[in-house]
Amino acid sequence: MDSLPQHNLQPVKLYVYDLSKGLARRLSPIMLGKQLEGIWHTSVVLYEEEFYFGGAGISSCPPGGTLLGPPDSVVDLGSTEVTEDIFMDYLTSLGESSFRAESYNLFEHNCNTFSNEVAQFLTGRKIPSYITDLPSEVLSTPFGQALRPILDSIQIQPPGGNTFSGHNGQS
Repeated sequence: MDSLPQHNLQPVKLYVYDLSKGLARRLSPIMLGKQLEGIWHTSVVLYEEEFYFGGAGISSCPPGGTLLGPPDSVVDLGSTEVTEDIFMDYLTSLGESSFRAESYNLFEHNCNTFSNEVAQFLTGRKIPSYITDLPSEVLSTPFGQALRPILDSIQIQPPGGNTFSGHNGQS
């Protein structure tokens, strides 16, 4: 199989949002006894669309189009040769299997789990470990353990996106 020409490569970006808007940085030393830089929500931006996973399942919006506004940072994950059709089929299969709305869990199966899996599919690269390690950092503290029953019931779904319902709007 011939490799695709360079102009078919699509950039893949990771949008990173601090859901705490700076509060984690200020309060984590007091509450957790360790410094957290943020409470991270991530999404993958490809084909001029932002894709993320939350309590409603896989959703999408124009880049920066949720009520979270523009991301706090953007990580360049590289490029992909995956076509838009193949990517949409892949998202559809994820939405019907491992990333259904009811599979969401704040600590173990969240937006960052989704972004990490999608990034590896598209580029072979993982998202930064400071993002994926955050739940275990919080849970390693007495305060995190004490709050776990409450935090486990929380579902994060940034308002402003549309639930992804498959290729070409088919559900």
